[in-house]
Amino acid sequence: MFDVVALGELLIDFTPAGTSESGNILFERNPGGAPANVLAAVTKLGGTGALIGKVGCDPFGFFLRDVLDKHGIDGCGLRFSHDVPTTLAFVQLNEHGDRSFSFYRKPGADTTLAPEDLDFGLIDSAKVFHFGSLSMTDEPARSATRTALEYAREKGKIITYDPNWRPALWMNDEQAKENMLFGLQYADVLKVSEEELAFLTGKDDVDAGSRQFLECGVKIVVVTLGPKGCYYRCAKGSGSLSTYDTKVTDTTGAGDCFFGAMICQLSRYEGALAAILPEELAKMADFANAAGALCATKKGALSAIPTEEEVRRCMSGTPLLKPA
Repeated sequence: MFDVVALGELLIDFTPAGTSESGNILFERNPGGAPANVLAAVTKLGGTGALIGKVGCDPFGFFLRDVLDKHGIDGCGLRFSHDVPTTLAFVQLNEHGDRSFSFYRKPGADTTLAPEDLDFGLIDSAKVFHFGSLSMTDEPARSATRTALEYAREKGKIITYDPNWRPALWMNDEQAKENMLFGLQYADVLKVSEEELAFLTGKDDVDAGSRQFLECGVKIVVVTLGPKGCYYRCAKGSGSLSTYDTKVTDTTGAGDCFFGAMICQLSRYEGALAAILPEELAKMADFANAAGALCATKKGALSAIPTEEEVRRCMSGTPLLKPA
């Protein structure tokens, strides 16, 4: 059994790594992809996870397969394309550590995941099924995602969803919104940024927007607010939490780490999600805030995810132990 099985992109993030002697910008190869980042947070924090996805039959794909093994993520659902290369993303960081992306994905192997590639046994073995919207930008991955969602719902799995809006990967905003809203129909737990909330609901107010998501059938909504922390809502109430004061180096993957930590906590919850109390949800969101804040202190995504001990130390205000 797995705590979480995720479907979606596994790719290479090339992140800035200084300059060469001749002054050219250097990029470092790092594993990435939001669903994989979420799973890495789950396993780093003591849970179990498996990925359903596709990479190229190339050195990048083989590297990513080994990364899954290194992070304790089961890769038996990973498929290899002999025709399409592994997706690449080049990350740019501003002076505050905030990132933007340039994608090389026309197509990328992750978009070629087909319904016949799906391992339904993995979904059977999961408590939580997690997905994002980027596996719905193109066929056949869109059909594979929808097929997996139907199956997960039929099997009564908790379904967690991160729309993870990347405008450059959609034909236009209309296509993006249509598919992102489709995914919303299946979500028990939703994580959005302020920008995504406004895009999907037409509301800038997090209270009104999150309430609209609950009216669509979502049981738990968490809105990440960057340096301001997060907002959470369930049927019995809502609230907001400040984040932890850490030195931001690179925000790549911080939101995924936040949601992975949240999902890890939810996978251990024994009650019905529809009846969760705000104070219970607040404890989970506080833990996720600390995890996301610590992730942003290091470069990369998967490689920057903290341990549970590090998260607990951050929450308690205890300085992190430095290696000898």
